[in-house]
Amino acid sequence: MARAFIGSTPTNPFPFSQSSSTLFHKSSRLSSAGAMPDHRDPLLPPPQPHPSLEIVDGARGSFLPALKTLLRPYTAFPVVGWNRHVETIFAAFFRSVPDVRLRRECLRTKDDGSVALDWVSGDDRSLSPDSPLLILLPGLTGGSDDSYVRHMILRAKRKGWRVVVFNSRGCGHSPVTTPQFYSASFLGDMHEVVAHVGARYPKANLYAVGWSLGANILVRYLGQESDKCPLSGAVSLCNPFNLVIADEDFRKGFNNVYDKALSSALCKIFKKHALLFEDIGGDFNIPLAANAKTVREFDEGLTRVSFGFKSVDDYYFNSSSSDSIKDVCRPLLCIQAANDPIAPNRGIPRKDIKENPNCLLIVTPQGGHLGWVAGDEAPIGAPWTDTVVIDFLEHLEREASSSSSSSNTGSIVHHMEV
Repeated sequence: MARAFIGSTPTNPFPFSQSSSTLFHKSSRLSSAGAMPDHRDPLLPPPQPHPSLEIVDGARGSFLPALKTLLRPYTAFPVVGWNRHVETIFAAFFRSVPDVRLRRECLRTKDDGSVALDWVSGDDRSLSPDSPLLILLPGLTGGSDDSYVRHMILRAKRKGWRVVVFNSRGCGHSPVTTPQFYSASFLGDMHEVVAHVGARYPKANLYAVGWSLGANILVRYLGQESDKCPLSGAVSLCNPFNLVIADEDFRKGFNNVYDKALSSALCKIFKKHALLFEDIGGDFNIPLAANAKTVREFDEGLTRVSFGFKSVDDYYFNSSSSDSIKDVCRPLLCIQAANDPIAPNRGIPRKDIKENPNCLLIVTPQGGHLGWVAGDEAPIGAPWTDTVVIDFLEHLEREASSSSSSSNTGSIVHHMEV
């Protein structure tokens, strides 16, 4: 008598033995990963990350086996990597900038604002519609021309990923069409960008990588979306996390150099679009914003007013992504440098990361801010983090593809008759 499998899939629904089935699936995974078989004794504990790295593993080992780079010591490049300020400045000015052809799309937002999406030219001809899609969020005033962004584009492209850079309002020569820039608190544009790229490639799994302020925005988005988040995974790099602490440290010692540089970049962007703010009134202090000597002054004159905060401190307190970690329901890798002058080590929410089974934190002993001048490509090539990031994302994509295949198999088996 014919019967159909209803509900759960039987242990071995296919007409070959359990042992041959297991062997088939193992060999398929090895082939897809391009890796050699692991002949290590399965009874031995898995190899642990090198002690030079601090690991806070809320994910309980779910991701660590895929990150082989962590088995080796973190070795900063001589001289350059021995001082956090030297490393930060060296990476900003001397890191190579890969030549990648990009195609720009200007996305009009619901409030008539605009953001620029830079896609890798030619991807639609060479990639399938279901190729994994990676959204990149640069740091404050950053864009698709930045060296660290270009290196990530290149590495992901070589792995067969579709990549798009999300240039926030006014950044990366993105147009500004309303009297509003972007901020650490504003997630509206992020929601629209994710929805837009997801609708364009509905068969693709979506992922995101953010640096510095972009990482703060990304983690806040993950927390806000929680279990409804359309992303399949994300990576946060150099995240300031606690903006109150970051602001305190930003105004100390040599950090004043970064403060002046970033405020100058903000003023430059603002002055290009100053006519949009003419006669704006209200609590805005346009002269202060236009001539700001610090990021805090710019935020006082413009940012905190634009987004409805009573004060700069109120803005920083309520825009920190450290409070979002507990609500993250998608795989999240956070990589920080212990000596980061802009994203302080003491601001990392270690406790919340440890208690969240979706999160993994890696803290390197050196790295500066957006530096990580270490690894095979140091000193002017890709940062040390790039290999770890891609290994993590590739692992998630393999897991997602495997789950999808299992789901499809279950659906087929559900309708089989024997």
